[in-house]
Amino acid sequence: MPAELFEHAACALAVIGEDGTLLQTNARFSEWLGFSHAELCGRRFQDLLSMGGRMFHQTHLAPMLRMQGSITEVKLDMLHRDGHKVTVLLNGAKRDHADGPVYDLALFGTTDRDKYERELLNARNFAEALLLDKTATELALKQAQAELSEAYAIAQRRALFAEQMVAIVSHDLKNPMTAIRMASDFLSHGERTAKERQLLGHIGQSSERAHRMIADLLDFTQARVGHGIIIKTTARDLHAVTHQAVDELRMAFPKASLEHHTHGAGDAVIDADRVQQVIGNLVANSVAYGDLNRPITITSRQGDSGCDVSVHNHGAAIPETLLAGLFEPMTRGTDQGLNVRSVGLGLYIVRELARVHGGDVTVTSTERDGTTFCVRLRPE
Repeated sequence: MPAELFEHAACALAVIGEDGTLLQTNARFSEWLGFSHAELCGRRFQDLLSMGGRMFHQTHLAPMLRMQGSITEVKLDMLHRDGHKVTVLLNGAKRDHADGPVYDLALFGTTDRDKYERELLNARNFAEALLLDKTATELALKQAQAELSEAYAIAQRRALFAEQMVAIVSHDLKNPMTAIRMASDFLSHGERTAKERQLLGHIGQSSERAHRMIADLLDFTQARVGHGIIIKTTARDLHAVTHQAVDELRMAFPKASLEHHTHGAGDAVIDADRVQQVIGNLVANSVAYGDLNRPITITSRQGDSGCDVSVHNHGAAIPETLLAGLFEPMTRGTDQGLNVRSVGLGLYIVRELARVHGGDVTVTSTERDGTTFCVRLRPE
Protein backbone atom coordinates (compact mmCIF):
# COMPACT_ATOMS: atom_id res chain seq x y z
CA MET A 1 0.00 0.00 0.00
CA PRO A 2 2.74 2.59 0.80
CA ALA A 3 4.44 1.76 -2.50
CA GLU A 4 1.16 2.38 -4.35
CA LEU A 5 0.64 5.72 -2.57
CA PHE A 6 4.18 6.76 -3.49
CA GLU A 7 3.76 5.79 -7.13
CA HIS A 8 0.42 7.52 -7.68
CA ALA A 9 0.85 10.56 -5.43
CA ALA A 10 -0.58 13.88 -6.68
CA CYS A 11 2.84 15.48 -6.55
CA ALA A 12 6.23 14.40 -7.98
CA LEU A 13 8.23 12.35 -5.46
CA ALA A 14 11.86 11.27 -5.53
CA VAL A 15 14.43 9.72 -3.23
CA ILE A 16 18.07 10.71 -3.79
CA GLY A 17 21.33 9.67 -2.28
CA GLU A 18 23.86 11.96 -0.63
CA ASP A 19 25.51 12.71 -3.96
CA GLY A 20 22.14 13.53 -5.58
CA THR A 21 21.70 10.25 -7.45
CA LEU A 22 18.04 9.40 -8.06
CA LEU A 23 17.24 6.19 -6.19
CA GLN A 24 13.49 6.18 -6.70
CA THR A 25 10.92 8.34 -8.55
CA ASN A 26 7.16 8.10 -8.98
CA ALA A 27 4.95 8.36 -12.04
CA ARG A 28 4.26 12.09 -11.60
CA PHE A 29 8.01 12.85 -11.56
CA SER A 30 8.50 10.93 -14.82
CA GLU A 31 5.42 12.53 -16.40
CA TRP A 32 6.47 16.12 -15.57
CA LEU A 33 9.99 15.68 -16.98
CA GLY A 34 9.15 13.35 -19.87
CA PHE A 35 11.58 10.56 -18.80
CA SER A 36 10.81 6.96 -18.02
CA HIS A 37 11.73 5.35 -14.69
CA ALA A 38 14.56 3.48 -16.37
CA GLU A 39 15.96 6.70 -17.89
CA LEU A 40 15.84 8.50 -14.55
CA CYS A 41 17.36 5.72 -12.48
CA GLY A 42 20.99 6.42 -11.77
CA ARG A 43 20.89 10.07 -12.95
CA ARG A 44 21.73 12.86 -10.59
CA PHE A 45 18.96 15.16 -9.49
CA GLN A 46 21.07 18.28 -10.10
CA ASP A 47 21.61 17.22 -13.73
CA LEU A 48 17.90 17.68 -14.31
CA LEU A 49 18.04 21.34 -13.22
CA SER A 50 18.57 24.43 -15.31
CA MET A 51 21.94 26.19 -15.17
CA GLY A 52 20.72 28.55 -12.49
CA GLY A 53 19.12 25.69 -10.63
CA ARG A 54 22.41 23.73 -10.61
CA MET A 55 24.29 26.67 -9.17
CA PHE A 56 21.66 27.15 -6.49
CA HIS A 57 21.71 23.40 -5.73
CA GLN A 58 25.45 23.41 -5.30
CA THR A 59 25.70 26.59 -3.21
CA HIS A 60 22.53 26.45 -1.14
CA LEU A 61 20.20 23.52 -1.60
CA ALA A 62 22.58 20.58 -0.99
CA PRO A 63 24.40 22.26 1.94
CA MET A 64 21.07 23.22 3.59
CA LEU A 65 19.77 19.65 3.28
CA ARG A 66 22.94 18.25 4.85
CA MET A 67 23.13 20.83 7.62
CA GLN A 68 19.49 21.45 8.48
CA GLY A 69 18.04 18.16 7.41
CA SER A 70 15.12 19.77 5.57
CA ILE A 71 14.06 22.54 3.19
CA THR A 72 10.65 24.02 2.46
CA GLU A 73 9.19 25.59 -0.69
CA VAL A 74 12.36 26.21 -2.65
CA LYS A 75 11.56 27.34 -6.16
CA LEU A 76 13.58 25.63 -8.91
CA ASP A 77 13.56 25.40 -12.69
CA MET A 78 13.91 21.82 -13.96
CA LEU A 79 14.45 20.81 -17.58
CA HIS A 80 11.95 18.69 -19.48
CA ARG A 81 13.25 16.10 -21.84
CA ASP A 82 12.40 18.38 -24.81
CA GLY A 83 14.31 21.26 -23.23
CA HIS A 84 11.56 23.52 -21.86
CA LYS A 85 11.63 24.59 -18.23
CA VAL A 86 9.34 23.16 -15.58
CA THR A 87 9.12 25.38 -12.52
CA VAL A 88 8.52 23.53 -9.25
CA LEU A 89 8.41 24.12 -5.50
CA LEU A 90 10.67 21.72 -3.68
CA ASN A 91 10.29 20.34 -0.18
CA GLY A 92 12.95 17.99 1.13
CA ALA A 93 13.78 16.06 4.27
CA LYS A 94 16.81 13.99 5.33
CA ARG A 95 16.16 10.37 6.32
CA ASP A 96 18.63 7.92 7.80
CA HIS A 97 19.00 4.67 5.90
CA ALA A 98 21.08 1.50 6.49
CA ASP A 99 23.33 2.38 3.55
CA GLY A 100 23.63 6.03 4.60
CA PRO A 101 21.43 9.09 4.62
CA VAL A 102 18.91 9.62 1.81
CA TYR A 103 16.73 12.63 0.98
CA ASP A 104 13.03 12.48 0.29
CA LEU A 105 11.95 15.15 -2.17
CA ALA A 106 8.43 16.35 -2.94
CA LEU A 107 7.93 18.62 -5.95
CA PHE A 108 4.79 20.70 -6.57
CA GLY A 109 3.84 22.32 -9.87
CA THR A 110 3.59 26.14 -9.83
CA THR A 111 1.66 26.83 -13.03
CA ASP A 112 -1.67 27.53 -11.32
CA ARG A 113 0.02 29.23 -8.38
CA ASP A 114 2.05 31.47 -10.67
CA LYS A 115 -1.09 32.35 -12.57
CA TYR A 116 -2.89 33.18 -9.33
CA GLU A 117 0.05 35.28 -8.13
CA ARG A 118 0.17 37.14 -11.43
CA GLU A 119 -3.55 37.81 -11.26
CA LEU A 120 -3.19 38.91 -7.65
CA LEU A 121 -0.35 41.22 -8.59
CA ASN A 122 -2.30 42.60 -11.53
CA ALA A 123 -5.30 43.18 -9.27
CA ARG A 124 -3.10 44.97 -6.76
CA ASN A 125 -1.56 47.15 -9.47
CA PHE A 126 -5.02 47.90 -10.81
CA ALA A 127 -6.27 48.80 -7.33
CA GLU A 128 -3.27 51.06 -6.77
CA ALA A 129 -3.89 52.74 -10.12
CA LEU A 130 -7.54 53.26 -9.19
CA LEU A 131 -6.48 54.72 -5.85
CA LEU A 132 -4.13 57.13 -7.62
CA ASP A 133 -6.89 58.10 -10.04
CA LYS A 134 -9.32 58.54 -7.14
CA THR A 135 -6.83 60.71 -5.27
CA ALA A 136 -6.16 62.80 -8.35
CA THR A 137 -9.89 63.14 -9.01
CA GLU A 138 -10.57 64.19 -5.42
CA LEU A 139 -7.81 66.80 -5.61
CA ALA A 140 -9.18 68.09 -8.91
CA LEU A 141 -12.69 68.14 -7.42
CA LYS A 142 -11.53 70.07 -4.37
CA GLN A 143 -9.71 72.54 -6.58
CA ALA A 144 -12.78 72.93 -8.80
CA GLN A 145 -14.99 73.40 -5.72
CA ALA A 146 -12.63 76.03 -4.37
CA GLU A 147 -12.59 77.84 -7.72
CA LEU A 148 -16.37 77.57 -7.97
CA SER A 149 -16.82 78.91 -4.44
CA GLU A 150 -14.53 81.81 -5.20
CA ALA A 151 -16.34 82.54 -8.47
CA TYR A 152 -19.69 82.32 -6.67
CA ALA A 153 -18.51 84.71 -3.96
CA ILE A 154 -17.31 87.15 -6.60
CA ALA A 155 -20.61 86.85 -8.47
CA GLN A 156 -22.53 87.42 -5.24
CA ARG A 157 -20.52 90.55 -4.49
CA ARG A 158 -21.04 91.84 -8.00
CA ALA A 159 -24.76 91.08 -7.88
CA LEU A 160 -25.09 92.82 -4.53
CA PHE A 161 -23.17 95.83 -5.83
CA ALA A 162 -25.35 95.93 -8.95
CA GLU A 163 -28.55 95.73 -6.90
CA GLN A 164 -27.32 98.44 -4.56
CA MET A 165 -26.47 100.64 -7.54
CA VAL A 166 -29.94 100.02 -8.99
CA ALA A 167 -31.47 101.01 -5.66
CA ILE A 168 -29.42 104.20 -5.49
CA VAL A 169 -30.10 105.20 -9.10
CA SER A 170 -33.80 104.36 -8.83
CA HIS A 171 -34.13 106.42 -5.67
CA ASP A 172 -32.31 109.37 -7.26
CA LEU A 173 -34.57 109.20 -10.33
CA LYS A 174 -37.73 109.67 -8.29
CA ASN A 175 -37.26 113.42 -7.82
CA PRO A 176 -36.67 114.38 -11.48
CA MET A 177 -39.51 112.08 -12.61
CA THR A 178 -41.84 113.70 -10.08
CA ALA A 179 -40.82 117.14 -11.38
CA ILE A 180 -41.54 116.05 -14.98
CA ARG A 181 -45.00 114.77 -14.01
CA MET A 182 -45.86 117.94 -12.08
CA ALA A 183 -44.68 120.15 -14.94
CA SER A 184 -46.66 118.11 -17.45
CA ASP A 185 -49.81 118.34 -15.32
CA PHE A 186 -49.36 122.11 -14.87
CA LEU A 187 -48.87 122.75 -18.58
CA SER A 188 -51.89 120.65 -19.51
CA HIS A 189 -54.22 123.04 -17.62
CA GLY A 190 -53.43 126.01 -19.86
CA GLU A 191 -54.58 126.81 -23.38
CA ARG A 192 -52.74 124.41 -25.69
CA THR A 193 -52.96 123.44 -29.30
CA ALA A 194 -54.02 119.93 -30.23
CA LYS A 195 -50.44 119.01 -31.05
CA GLU A 196 -49.20 120.35 -27.71
CA ARG A 197 -51.88 118.43 -25.80
CA GLN A 198 -50.89 115.27 -27.66
CA LEU A 199 -47.25 115.76 -26.74
CA LEU A 200 -48.14 116.50 -23.12
CA GLY A 201 -50.21 113.30 -23.09
CA HIS A 202 -47.22 111.32 -24.31
CA ILE A 203 -45.04 112.94 -21.65
CA GLY A 204 -47.57 112.08 -18.94
CA GLN A 205 -47.91 108.45 -20.04
CA SER A 206 -44.15 108.00 -20.40
CA SER A 207 -43.47 109.52 -16.99
CA GLU A 208 -46.16 107.30 -15.47
CA ARG A 209 -44.50 104.21 -16.95
CA ALA A 210 -41.10 105.39 -15.75
CA HIS A 211 -42.53 106.02 -12.28
CA ARG A 212 -43.94 102.48 -12.14
CA MET A 213 -40.63 100.96 -13.25
CA ILE A 214 -38.72 102.99 -10.66
CA ALA A 215 -41.16 101.84 -7.98
CA ASP A 216 -40.69 98.23 -9.05
CA LEU A 217 -36.90 98.59 -8.98
CA LEU A 218 -37.00 100.07 -5.48
CA ASP A 219 -39.25 97.26 -4.26
CA PHE A 220 -37.01 94.69 -5.93
CA THR A 221 -33.87 95.97 -4.24
CA GLN A 222 -35.72 96.25 -0.94
CA ALA A 223 -36.77 92.59 -1.23
CA ARG A 224 -33.35 91.33 -2.33
CA VAL A 225 -30.88 93.61 -0.57
CA GLY A 226 -32.85 95.04 2.34
CA HIS A 227 -35.06 93.36 4.92
CA GLY A 228 -37.97 92.71 2.60
CA ILE A 229 -40.91 94.82 1.48
CA ILE A 230 -42.63 96.51 4.40
CA ILE A 231 -46.42 97.05 4.49
CA LYS A 232 -48.69 99.02 6.82
CA THR A 233 -52.08 97.38 7.08
CA THR A 234 -55.31 99.07 8.18
CA ALA A 235 -58.98 98.18 8.03
CA ARG A 236 -60.17 99.16 4.54
CA ASP A 237 -62.93 98.41 2.08
CA LEU A 238 -61.27 96.13 -0.49
CA HIS A 239 -63.88 96.93 -3.14
CA ALA A 240 -63.41 100.69 -2.72
CA VAL A 241 -59.63 100.38 -2.88
CA THR A 242 -59.91 98.27 -6.03
CA HIS A 243 -62.46 100.65 -7.59
CA GLN A 244 -60.13 103.62 -7.03
CA ALA A 245 -57.21 101.72 -8.58
CA VAL A 246 -59.30 100.77 -11.64
CA ASP A 247 -60.41 104.38 -12.14
CA GLU A 248 -56.82 105.58 -12.14
CA LEU A 249 -55.76 102.77 -14.45
CA ARG A 250 -58.45 103.74 -16.98
CA MET A 251 -56.70 107.07 -17.33
CA ALA A 252 -53.26 105.42 -17.57
CA PHE A 253 -54.44 102.91 -20.19
CA PRO A 254 -57.14 104.70 -22.23
CA LYS A 255 -57.07 102.06 -24.99
CA ALA A 256 -58.01 99.24 -22.58
CA SER A 257 -61.51 98.44 -21.39
CA LEU A 258 -61.41 97.76 -17.64
CA GLU A 259 -64.33 96.15 -15.78
CA HIS A 260 -64.53 95.83 -12.00
CA HIS A 261 -66.60 93.08 -10.36
CA THR A 262 -67.15 92.59 -6.62
CA HIS A 263 -68.11 89.56 -4.49
CA GLY A 264 -68.88 89.47 -0.78
CA ALA A 265 -68.35 92.10 1.85
CA GLY A 266 -65.40 94.40 1.33
CA ASP A 267 -64.03 94.60 4.86
CA ALA A 268 -60.35 93.67 4.93
CA VAL A 269 -57.13 94.51 6.74
CA ILE A 270 -54.72 95.46 3.98
CA ASP A 271 -52.13 97.97 2.85
CA ALA A 272 -54.26 99.89 0.38
CA ASP A 273 -51.36 101.44 -1.53
CA ARG A 274 -49.69 98.08 -1.97
CA VAL A 275 -52.92 96.39 -3.09
CA GLN A 276 -53.38 99.16 -5.67
CA GLN A 277 -49.79 98.54 -6.76
CA VAL A 278 -50.60 94.83 -7.21
CA ILE A 279 -53.65 95.67 -9.31
CA GLY A 280 -51.67 98.18 -11.35
CA ASN A 281 -48.91 95.66 -12.12
CA LEU A 282 -51.38 92.94 -13.12
CA VAL A 283 -53.44 95.29 -15.29
CA ALA A 284 -50.27 96.61 -16.95
CA ASN A 285 -49.28 93.00 -17.63
CA SER A 286 -52.71 92.33 -19.17
CA VAL A 287 -52.44 95.44 -21.33
CA ALA A 288 -49.00 94.36 -22.50
CA TYR A 289 -49.86 90.76 -23.37
CA GLY A 290 -53.64 90.54 -23.63
CA ASP A 291 -56.21 91.21 -26.36
CA LEU A 292 -57.23 94.90 -26.00
CA ASN A 293 -60.26 94.33 -28.20
CA ARG A 294 -61.86 92.49 -25.28
CA PRO A 295 -62.29 93.76 -21.71
CA ILE A 296 -59.87 93.20 -18.84
CA THR A 297 -61.78 92.08 -15.75
CA ILE A 298 -60.67 93.00 -12.23
CA THR A 299 -62.51 91.11 -9.48
CA SER A 300 -62.27 91.86 -5.75
CA ARG A 301 -63.58 89.12 -3.49
CA GLN A 302 -63.88 88.73 0.27
CA GLY A 303 -64.75 85.53 2.12
CA ASP A 304 -64.27 83.60 5.36
CA SER A 305 -60.71 82.53 4.54
CA GLY A 306 -59.55 85.99 3.49
CA CYS A 307 -59.79 88.13 0.42
CA ASP A 308 -58.38 88.07 -3.06
CA VAL A 309 -58.05 90.19 -6.15
CA SER A 310 -57.94 88.64 -9.62
CA VAL A 311 -57.21 90.13 -13.04
CA HIS A 312 -58.34 88.35 -16.18
CA ASN A 313 -57.58 89.07 -19.80
CA HIS A 314 -58.22 87.38 -23.11
CA GLY A 315 -55.49 86.67 -25.63
CA ALA A 316 -52.66 84.24 -26.29
CA ALA A 317 -51.97 81.70 -23.52
CA ILE A 318 -48.73 81.79 -21.58
CA PRO A 319 -46.50 78.89 -22.74
CA GLU A 320 -46.48 75.97 -20.32
CA THR A 321 -42.67 76.03 -20.16
CA LEU A 322 -42.71 79.58 -18.77
CA LEU A 323 -45.36 79.20 -16.09
CA ALA A 324 -43.04 77.73 -13.44
CA GLY A 325 -40.64 80.68 -13.50
CA LEU A 326 -43.11 83.41 -14.39
CA PHE A 327 -42.81 85.19 -11.04
CA GLU A 328 -39.03 85.29 -11.01
CA PRO A 329 -37.37 88.67 -11.65
CA MET A 330 -36.45 89.62 -15.23
CA THR A 331 -38.91 87.03 -16.62
CA ARG A 332 -41.39 87.55 -19.45
CA GLY A 333 -44.26 85.47 -20.75
CA THR A 334 -43.67 86.52 -24.38
CA ASP A 335 -41.77 89.14 -26.36
CA GLN A 336 -44.88 91.29 -26.74
CA GLY A 337 -45.54 94.53 -24.93
CA LEU A 338 -41.95 95.71 -24.71
CA ASN A 339 -43.14 99.33 -24.90
CA VAL A 340 -45.28 98.86 -21.78
CA ARG A 341 -43.01 96.89 -19.45
CA SER A 342 -39.25 97.07 -19.90
CA VAL A 343 -37.90 95.86 -16.54
CA GLY A 344 -39.59 92.49 -16.04
CA LEU A 345 -40.19 92.93 -12.29
CA GLY A 346 -43.95 93.44 -12.20
CA LEU A 347 -45.01 89.88 -11.44
CA TYR A 348 -42.10 89.38 -9.02
CA ILE A 349 -43.27 92.43 -7.05
CA VAL A 350 -46.85 91.10 -7.12
CA ARG A 351 -45.71 87.81 -5.58
CA GLU A 352 -43.64 89.53 -2.89
CA LEU A 353 -46.52 91.86 -1.96
CA ALA A 354 -48.90 88.89 -1.79
CA ARG A 355 -46.50 87.04 0.52
CA VAL A 356 -46.05 89.94 2.93
CA HIS A 357 -49.87 90.01 3.11
CA GLY A 358 -49.74 86.35 4.21
CA GLY A 359 -50.90 84.99 0.86
CA ASP A 360 -49.60 84.13 -2.57
CA VAL A 361 -50.36 84.49 -6.27
CA THR A 362 -51.44 81.88 -8.80
CA VAL A 363 -51.96 81.95 -12.56
CA THR A 364 -54.04 79.93 -15.01
CA SER A 365 -53.73 80.42 -18.75
CA THR A 366 -55.43 78.70 -21.69
CA GLU A 367 -56.29 79.70 -25.25
CA ARG A 368 -60.01 79.22 -24.60
CA ASP A 369 -60.41 80.85 -21.19
CA GLY A 370 -57.64 83.43 -21.31
CA THR A 371 -55.23 84.30 -18.47
CA THR A 372 -56.16 84.91 -14.84
CA PHE A 373 -53.85 86.06 -12.05
CA CYS A 374 -55.31 85.61 -8.57
CA VAL A 375 -53.69 87.25 -5.54
CA ARG A 376 -54.83 85.89 -2.18
CA LEU A 377 -54.40 88.18 0.81
CA ARG A 378 -54.43 86.73 4.33
CA PRO A 379 -52.94 89.33 6.66
CA GLU A 380 -52.53 88.34 10.31
